[in-house]
Amino acid sequence: MKNLSIYIEKNGVEIPVGTISGADTASSCFRYDKEYIKHGNPISVHLPLKEDEFSPENTSCFFEGLLPEGFSRKSVAAWMHVDENDYLTILSGLGKECLGAIRIEKSEDQTIVTPSYEKLNLEEVKKLAAEGATKSTELLVKSHLSLTGASGKVGLYFYNGEWYQPIGTAPSTHIVKQSHVRLRHIVENEQLALRTAAKMGIPTIRSFVVNAGEFEDSDILLASERYDRDLMHSKRMLNGLACPLRLHQEDFAQALGIRSSEKYEQKGGRYLSRIFQLVRAVSADPIHDQLQLLDILIFDKLIGNTDNHIKNLSLLYNADLSSVRLAPAYDLVSTLVYKESTADMSIAIDGELRWDRIDKDTFIRAHEEMGLSKRIVTSEYERLEKVFTNALQEAAMELKDEGFLNSEEIAKKILAIGRKL
Repeated sequence: MKNLSIYIEKNGVEIPVGTISGADTASSCFRYDKEYIKHGNPISVHLPLKEDEFSPENTSCFFEGLLPEGFSRKSVAAWMHVDENDYLTILSGLGKECLGAIRIEKSEDQTIVTPSYEKLNLEEVKKLAAEGATKSTELLVKSHLSLTGASGKVGLYFYNGEWYQPIGTAPSTHIVKQSHVRLRHIVENEQLALRTAAKMGIPTIRSFVVNAGEFEDSDILLASERYDRDLMHSKRMLNGLACPLRLHQEDFAQALGIRSSEKYEQKGGRYLSRIFQLVRAVSADPIHDQLQLLDILIFDKLIGNTDNHIKNLSLLYNADLSSVRLAPAYDLVSTLVYKESTADMSIAIDGELRWDRIDKDTFIRAHEEMGLSKRIVTSEYERLEKVFTNALQEAAMELKDEGFLNSEEIAKKILAIGRKL
């Protein structure tokens, strides 16, 4: 019998939300506690407040969406000696610190792990880069941290130039990703894309590259500040360090009730209209957030990011869960500089997935699908296209001056790809 207790942090205070119960993973259902329904807020757009239990399908769409994917999930399952398809058992092991403000634990588990931060030296941080997903898995399980995505990543606490590993329910401040084994210079690629987007006026996560050696792929990590953590309004200290508040978030797949395995649009998926309808329905500032969403999609086209799936777009809740906004852009990378990558985008524009068949006119034809005027779509595309090259080159030069010499070559490849159209 599966029995998991679900908690959420609200204004820095953790409160019980409900339970997941069932004979096995395939039959387990989530149900809100009656007391939570009286005064709480939905934990997902797709899980509105109600007394009845949610179906196993709706339950898994949200909660399985909290777990890592691909090789990282296989590694975690192997480490825990469980079936990788048993998402609830994996979540019970990793769910003490999820993305957003959710915490999950076995209902019968009375084990108390004192939250704390353990300092990491530079050599331990370097192992994250050198050992990739294997080391990330070890730290994920040790710190009970669930991070979505297919690449090896780990949540760490960063303060005053020092790194710490969160233990138990201690929140992290940064998500740290290692270089990809097959895709060279992927860390510099992502930092270049993020910095370029920021220069173009697109809200992005704050990030920096950690060099733990000689600037080689095995020496560098991408450290991204968590937008779902708030240090400014910290209410307690752990080991002399300010403990950040958790802010709730959910990605678009969770909010739309779409499985993680379906995050890449297939023909007829209508993801474009669905994501804009979602933003219009829930955002506290729908006009601004629709423009931000449009800008992200245009930027994905300009930079050649075909991995722009719906789990790379998220909603961010405020501290008391009463208001929702579009989260800043993250996981931006030029995938087309790699021969291994697909030329198919992850979200169709006017029914078109092929990157080389999408241009300004494609976006304009999709204006009704997005619920925006032709004038707005045209203006945004032309504005971003005009500043793209300069922003990319400026970002590349900055990274080069910081010691990341491959950034200039990556920028040249990105521009060369665009000129082939």
